[in-house]
Amino acid sequence: MIVRPRPHWLRMLFVWRGSVLSDIAPQLLWTTAFAVLVTVLHGRLFQWKVPLNFVPFSLIGLTLAIFLGFRNSTSYSRYWEARTLWGTLLNETRTLVRQALTLADAPSEATTPAMRLIAFVHALRHQLRGTDPSADLARLLPGEDSARLRAARFKPAMLLLMVGEWLRDQRQQGRLDPTLAQGMEHPLGRLTEALGGCERIAGTPIPFTYSVIIHRTIYLYCVLLPFGLVDAIGPMTPVVVAFIAYTFFALEALGAEIEEPFGTQPNDLALDAMSHTIESTVREMLGEPQAVLSPMAGRAGYIQT
Repeated sequence: MIVRPRPHWLRMLFVWRGSVLSDIAPQLLWTTAFAVLVTVLHGRLFQWKVPLNFVPFSLIGLTLAIFLGFRNSTSYSRYWEARTLWGTLLNETRTLVRQALTLADAPSEATTPAMRLIAFVHALRHQLRGTDPSADLARLLPGEDSARLRAARFKPAMLLLMVGEWLRDQRQQGRLDPTLAQGMEHPLGRLTEALGGCERIAGTPIPFTYSVIIHRTIYLYCVLLPFGLVDAIGPMTPVVVAFIAYTFFALEALGAEIEEPFGTQPNDLALDAMSHTIESTVREMLGEPQAVLSPMAGRAGYIQT
């Protein structure tokens, strides 16, 4: 995810990174080149004049814009829900660590659940992205915890179980009042809900038929558009086609990108920064040195939850 100050309006016109222009450049250039060819041939295809004007494109364009708006709204809803769930991770992790430090009779042992919670956040990030969490788990957990997780398929869920086991042990040893232990189960339960919500978003994409319908309609629209404009605007046809094609191609690409908010593309969620932000705030509560963040990673991590 790109997080930076909003550039000047003039620079905004030429910004490249994060604009999805690199993703749509080939089809945009091809569409523009085809519009130039249609303009040169004045709408003729093998000596046959294609009988089109701008009227059907006005009707189809309006419908296509509404359909694209629905698709992008659905994609953004998934994106924002994912961001809200990661805000929940930050809030409930802080709550659990604070309770472990202030409610238990042995606050020095709060390091164990705190490090397991940090490992949970990093393990969730790796699970959502399909990457290997071994390095982060080995860095954060003692050998016996790492060995226990090695064979686990759903490592974030196992880490929450281990935090719950710590609560059980503290209660059984008389270091935590049963009523207080029950209260600490509430933020732990909300972490479980956030985990399930992230897994649901990652495992349930928008139905494929939406993408197919929009993709086919956009390309047919942009290929036929120069035939409907060439008689009305002549040499300006490639310019108008390029502008309209850019709008439709970019909206389609953006919707596809934010539909899966846990990836590593420029407009996806800044999971690395948010994970390190949670680690930093927990370590600070424990009185340990904070994890080092780059300025932009820190900016991305401290988004309002």
